[in-house]
Amino acid sequence: MTRPTRRNFALRLTTGALALVAGLGLSTAAHADYPEQPIKLIVGFPPGGGGDLYGRMIAQALGKTVGQTVVVENKAGAGGNIAADIVAKAKPDGYTLLLAMSGNLGVAPATKPQSIPYKVPDDFAPIGLILEAPHGLFVGHNSRFKSATELLGTARQQKLSFASTGTGAAAHIGMEMVKQAASVEMLHVPYRGSGPAITDMLGGQVDSFFATASPLVGQVRQGQLRLLAITGDKRNPAIPDVPTFKELGLNVPVTQWYGLVAPAGTPEPVLKHLSEHLGRALATPEVRDAIRKDAATERHLPLDGMRKHILDDIARYKAAMTPALLKEISQ
Repeated sequence: MTRPTRRNFALRLTTGALALVAGLGLSTAAHADYPEQPIKLIVGFPPGGGGDLYGRMIAQALGKTVGQTVVVENKAGAGGNIAADIVAKAKPDGYTLLLAMSGNLGVAPATKPQSIPYKVPDDFAPIGLILEAPHGLFVGHNSRFKSATELLGTARQQKLSFASTGTGAAAHIGMEMVKQAASVEMLHVPYRGSGPAITDMLGGQVDSFFATASPLVGQVRQGQLRLLAITGDKRNPAIPDVPTFKELGLNVPVTQWYGLVAPAGTPEPVLKHLSEHLGRALATPEVRDAIRKDAATERHLPLDGMRKHILDDIARYKAAMTPALLKEISQ
């Protein structure tokens, strides 16, 4: 058996180093060519819903800037958790993305981490935030309540009710935060969708409705609904007459947000490429105006900034979890 000489060892070392450099070069070249095929954007809503509309808007705008078609695939169900699970298990190559939102990456991990089939943030690689929309407290045009202060004051004297689109959803927990901050009790009445909730509210079966404000701004402008207050740090330019809960002295630190994430393990150059082009898409006048017209706000918060936002959002929802609320959600 021949003993390795210094020269042979150096030769093997050099050959290995060259192979490593070549491999890195091929990897970099592959990332430089990204994307070479259409990108799938998984959306956890049926076609036509508010989240679906945002998903299609950003898919079209991102496709223009990145130079490749972005195809929306609707995988509705379980409050967006089905879509999140599909992306968590997808190949991490940058060709399958998720329209993430406060529901499936904020609320679900905070309220029922053991019952969802994915882990946040471990199973995802953030690309960037897209927008935030305020939640709002609505009453019908025929309601006796003209302000949030009046409604909450009355709730201290008599039993009032509020509707939501589902137990344990982001808006439901948002209203629980309002109740906690205002020291009031109100009966929660969950519905399957905003249509039936609004119909019953206008008919007097429930006193109010707490929901993401942006999809209902049109009905407010048409005079069908009255928006008493919204979440957020400051008034929204699209609805300047509507006060924030913060103005009323109530801390309700949650919004409905949307963003893009990829499966964990997606190469960093791909994530940076997508994040950069998402920023370009959000800067275009057509996207900015479409987001702002109904009281949402574009917010490009890339990569690690979005990761921090997700973790902070989970912490906010966890802080609202009283034993009674956890019991209601688990039933």
